[in-house]
Amino acid sequence: MRPAGRLGRAASTPAVRSTPVPDAPARPVADTVEHAIATPEKEQPYAALGLKPDEYDRIREILGRRPTSGELAMYSVMWSEHCSYKSSKRHLKVFGQKVTDQMRERLMVGMGENAGVLDAGEGWAVTFKIESHNHPSFVEPFQGAATGVGGIVRDIISMGARPVAVMDALRFGAIDHPDTARVVHGVVGGISFYGNCLGLPNIGGETVFDAVYQGNPLVNALAVGVLRHEDLHLANARGAGNKVVLFGARTGGDGIGGASILASDSFDADGPAKRPAVQVGDPFAEKVLIECCLELFQGGLVEGIQDLGAAGISCATSELASNGDGGMQVELDHVLLRDPTLTAEEILMSESQERMMAVVTPEKLDAFLAVTEKWDVETSVLGEVTGTGRLVITHGGETIVDVDPRTVAIDSPVYDRPMERPEWLDALNADTTARLPRSEAAGLRSELLALAGSPNLADTSWITEQYDSYVLGNTALSMPDDAGMVRIDEESGLGFAVSVDANGRYCQLDPREGAKAALAEAYRNVAATGAQPLGVSDCLNFGNPEVPFVMWQFAEAVDGLADACVELGIPVTGGNVSFYNQTGETQIHPTPVVGVLGVIDDVARRVPAGWQDDGLHLYLLGTTRDELDGSAWAGVVHDHLGGIPPLVDLAAEQAVASLVQAAAHDGLLAAAHDLSEGGLGVTLAEGAMRFGIGARIWLEELCERDGVDLTAALFSESGARMLVAVPREDDVRFQGMCAARGVPSLRIGATDSTTGSIEVQDVFTIGLDELRQRNGSTLYDTFA
Repeated sequence: MRPAGRLGRAASTPAVRSTPVPDAPARPVADTVEHAIATPEKEQPYAALGLKPDEYDRIREILGRRPTSGELAMYSVMWSEHCSYKSSKRHLKVFGQKVTDQMRERLMVGMGENAGVLDAGEGWAVTFKIESHNHPSFVEPFQGAATGVGGIVRDIISMGARPVAVMDALRFGAIDHPDTARVVHGVVGGISFYGNCLGLPNIGGETVFDAVYQGNPLVNALAVGVLRHEDLHLANARGAGNKVVLFGARTGGDGIGGASILASDSFDADGPAKRPAVQVGDPFAEKVLIECCLELFQGGLVEGIQDLGAAGISCATSELASNGDGGMQVELDHVLLRDPTLTAEEILMSESQERMMAVVTPEKLDAFLAVTEKWDVETSVLGEVTGTGRLVITHGGETIVDVDPRTVAIDSPVYDRPMERPEWLDALNADTTARLPRSEAAGLRSELLALAGSPNLADTSWITEQYDSYVLGNTALSMPDDAGMVRIDEESGLGFAVSVDANGRYCQLDPREGAKAALAEAYRNVAATGAQPLGVSDCLNFGNPEVPFVMWQFAEAVDGLADACVELGIPVTGGNVSFYNQTGETQIHPTPVVGVLGVIDDVARRVPAGWQDDGLHLYLLGTTRDELDGSAWAGVVHDHLGGIPPLVDLAAEQAVASLVQAAAHDGLLAAAHDLSEGGLGVTLAEGAMRFGIGARIWLEELCERDGVDLTAALFSESGARMLVAVPREDDVRFQGMCAARGVPSLRIGATDSTTGSIEVQDVFTIGLDELRQRNGSTLYDTFA
């Protein structure tokens, strides 16, 4: 038998193998619609819930009366910046406007749904999305990061897909700051705990340390799922009489107001005191929920499933009703509670984790309940879909919410925030690296060692070893390769590759070009594995949108990203905007994190980032320019940020990517590694350290061909470049392919297993042991 309290039923629904919800302590009667009409002048705490005076007035205008406390709670969370995108919505439209037929070819589901879906071929589809959990991860790092993983995984489940991988993009404060260790240990622990317990491989990501994120770290989590085309599901509430069912964990007091109060406001200079707004996660409950949802989908037992993330029941009910064709009637008394003292408003706002809401036809309800009972998932029927066009919620037999759901979930305020290019940017752009001293040969050796050991280029094994990267047995590539890769189909070998990238330093110098550079790097990383890039999911992390220069940065980045997607022919499938990343007067650098997903017809053709054999020919693809502004060399060696970021040449990016994909398909590449932070020098170091095989390099011809000095040859961060390793027997074919495609290529060396070093001819030699010591000790010495 189902334990007492396992199933709650709406009073209007005939009992079906139900046990009544246990009696709860008496609670005060909630503010009703009738009472709201009778007390129009009652003062309400709208400001404490994050609403502006004009927004509160707008709510009264919509309703024709003051809102009830429950309605006020719903509008406050759903009209929050985090949920409504009220400052970004007008700018984000460009992603839907700038779309070509090429971008639509593989796009099955785009923006506006829980996650984007791409056609992977062979009847398979891939769904993926990236979202932020920034503020909670500073307040309570472990739970903030853990529930960020849980939330993004539930978005994947709701599409009818099985989650198969996660990634993360992390930004912390200065590595030597006293508070950084607290945040790092908590965030990494939360991600590893939740992902490992779910049994999902963590296949990559990035970790950055910068003082600008000291009071406002960024925790962006990405999840990927796979499904057959016919298993795709979208969430909506259609069909009057269909049942609205809440299932999963009970609702508690954690996460109340997380979206409106915590995620939609800046931290003050003294840091936050908002722990109650951070959710608490249970990955074992989510693991059961995954299997339960997949069985429900497989059995055709649901019309749609919506996860309860930001804004909880407020979000799920209003969005499902808005996406349907009628209305919804819900009785809050049937919500199963962990804390029986919660008020109706708190129940509506709670962001307790591991909860889903389903729409079920009456004739399938018994079968639905049998599945949730099998998986021991607590279930309650809250109400039903109606044809009224209204969302009506009752509590204690009284109506506490009666609204048009679209006014809650869709027709939120849209702001045209003032935008202004910052006055300080001209001086920053004028402060180029041209004035910085450049070293002779001996100094270049020291500089490469410094870069290899710097926090943002150091070995991240201390972090990644805490993650299970190979659970499920389908991981083909993971850190430290350029992108993660997972096999979709065992029989054919079909797989996907995904990479997440951003460079806040570039974006501080030029947000438009910086956003394009982030896309170009992620695109290049996916291509380096041999996969074909297909789509984008982005997480746009910015400061306070009420500051004009922040909105200018945001608009520039969005426009740049949209234009670049058109040129590369890949669509933005969805994503997330995170504003108010500010502590005191300190805004974070604009940080648009771009995830690119691609497919490969057979993961057996994957190309690793490092070389494993002696005597391979090393080719540098692309052109090197003297582009050191915003570079790792400038930051690490000279503590400098200024100038103009590297030129983004998307036609060149496409040409290099297409070449590498074709060469990989034909088996001509033993390794491929993109050039980005740290330039050629760091790429050489990483390629050699990957499997312990050294290299002999000559740069004279490169310097002469491209007109650069040794510093630029080693540390320039020009885009559209890769370092590839080609077996000697394939050298002629590879050179012919480069010439036919018009991609600049230059042989700059060979792999060498005999010396255990990287020798840059007539410049310096660095032993791999010394490189490993510098590269591998930074994070271990700081955090282990």
